[in-house]
Amino acid sequence: MFIRAIAIDIHIPGARTLKDKRQVLQSIIVRLRRLNLSVAEVGYQDQWQRAALGVAMVGADLGLLEQLQAQILRLIEESYPVEIAHWEIRDYE
Repeated sequence: MFIRAIAIDIHIPGARTLKDKRQVLQSIIVRLRRLNLSVAEVGYQDQWQRAALGVAMVGADLGLLEQLQAQILRLIEESYPVEIAHWEIRDYE
């Protein structure tokens, strides 16, 4: 069994208020949870153009987790008006 945790720092240039930010983040979180992932906002709650998401996934094959990770990052950047500023991976066995 493999566990992969991803910390994703996101810049939301179009957000002018915390409400704008929350609308974008909620949409991202709901969409990622449909992929059977655990997702939570884990930082920068008081900044309206910045967010930190924590994503966790579990699987029997590390290769499948790597494919899912690439899909997650691509989905966020291509489907939403955001930029991924930084992301970091941690694997556990």
